[in-house]
Parts: sequence; structure tokens; C-alpha cells
Amino acid sequence: MLTGFEKIVEERIQRAQREGRFEDLEGSGQPLCLENDQHIPEDLRICHKILKNADYLPPEIEVKKEIRKTETLLAGMKDTAEKYRILKKINFLIMKCNAMKSGSIDLEIPQRYSGRLVKRLTRR
Repeated sequence: MLTGFEKIVEERIQRAQREGRFEDLEGSGQPLCLENDQHIPEDLRICHKILKNADYLPPEIEVKKEIRKTETLLAGMKDTAEKYRILKKINFLIMKCNAMKSGSIDLEIPQRYSGRLVKRLTRR
């Protein structure tokens, strides 16, 4: 049984259908583009959708984007001193990102200097 409000809404939808108001809508006749949000708990889905529509990113994702941007900058550098400064910045951002997480240490992002240190030590 429909409540009073639901009955009014249903009547207005049916009237709009009879008048043809749904005929020339954008995307008419095309398949719906539904997002796969099965990984998000059901009670949080609407919150995530609102934040996504507002172009809000969690702080951890913002830091990860900055890490990628800084790594791209590092790849094109020639000056060793400047590379070292940028590498320090990347390691700081990684440390910041890892500190934001409350999960397992296995999921942390490794800092970037370890591989270079091993290379330098094996050369000697």
C-alpha cells in the first residue's frame, strides 16, 4: 500500500509519462553507465557518491597523486643535487602517506632511496 506522499509522486510520474516529458531525454535509448561500487559497504555508498560528485579526494589519495607527480618531475631531472632534494621530498610524502594508514605494515609504500643505496654500496 502506498503512503500519501508516494501516491502523489507516482501520479506525477505517470502524468509526465502520458504527456511525453521523458521522450527526448539526454542518453535516451543508451545503456546506463553504472559504477561498480560493490567494494564499498552498502551503508557508505551514498556518502562516497556525494564526495565523488563534489570532486573530493581523501587526503591519502591526494598525497599519492602528489607522489606520482613528483616522481614524474624527478625522472626528467639532470642535476644531482636537485634530484636528491626531490627524492627527499618523495620519501617525506611516502612517509606521510604511510602514517595516514592504520592497516598492516605490509601495505605501506616503500621509500625510494633503498634501491639506490644498495646500488651504491655494491659498486664499492
